[in-house]
Amino acid sequence: MRHSSDSRFPATRMRRLRTHEFIRRMVRETQISVSDLICPMFILDGDNQREPIASMPGVERLSIDLAIERARRLYDLGVPAVALFPVTPDARKSADGREAYNPDAIAQRAIARMKDALPELGVITDVALDPFTTHGHDGVMNDHGEILNDASVDVLVRQALSQARAGVDIIAPSDMMDGRIGAIRTALESEGFYNVKILAYSAKYASAFYGPFRDAVGSGAKLGKGSKKTYQMDAGNSTEALHEVALDLAEGADMVMVKPGMPYLDIVQRVKAEFGRPTFVYQVSGEYAMLKAAGQAGWLDERAVALEAMQSFKRAGADGILTYFAEAVATWLAE
Repeated sequence: MRHSSDSRFPATRMRRLRTHEFIRRMVRETQISVSDLICPMFILDGDNQREPIASMPGVERLSIDLAIERARRLYDLGVPAVALFPVTPDARKSADGREAYNPDAIAQRAIARMKDALPELGVITDVALDPFTTHGHDGVMNDHGEILNDASVDVLVRQALSQARAGVDIIAPSDMMDGRIGAIRTALESEGFYNVKILAYSAKYASAFYGPFRDAVGSGAKLGKGSKKTYQMDAGNSTEALHEVALDLAEGADMVMVKPGMPYLDIVQRVKAEFGRPTFVYQVSGEYAMLKAAGQAGWLDERAVALEAMQSFKRAGADGILTYFAEAVATWLAE
């Protein structure tokens, strides 16, 4: 309907570019792509094994054969990479986490088999000791309950090398020990793994949003009421994250990570603006569980809020998103 001119209105009407779906798509500043997605996967021992994770509806622990089947679906949808997290039996856990660098451990076997089956799919592996320790911490603990930084780094280097030998594409240290990026980079170079990339969990906060993940890998019960606040970042700090990122980049990180995601979008934005380097974000288990549960209860539109969350990460500056919604988002984008 044509309206007569009215001096009350300015020449520019912002709503003109919102009138139809086609124009909203054309002028949208932030676009989500399947290439932005990385799918975390929990890997079990055995064959044809799957276990639902009660605190993460729709997510399962999968044996390597079934994980490869799922990875193939993800690859066919265009998802560029998966991140593997092993579920280690209690019998293989120890105080020093030595199973982390066992060449026949679950993660190492999963890497080799997945790269053999899907050589063009990127495989990322976690470097941290919490899935392998009897105490549930990311490093080596002394008799007084202190997490020993340098002794932990020595084990993490051995873990990273064992994963590189298995054929991993990207090493992702999530432990938050000081100096581990430089030590891992030096070790990889010394063995000729100069093309193995490092995605450093540089700004990893001591967050309450990790609970379902710890259930998934079996470290939550081991940790009990223990805290990781002596090595993961304090939730009240922002500028400190820039210092952490600067150190990791100087030590040889190729990419950096902010974790968790939506509660720390300000950190994503600051990191990307300050350094302009590939910046990733992890929509962690607690974030996923909240959205998923609210969707199942009918309180939120799951698809709408999941896609809006993806857009928020990209708008903040993230280049890649680790999310348990990866397969669903890839499917929606393909429609």
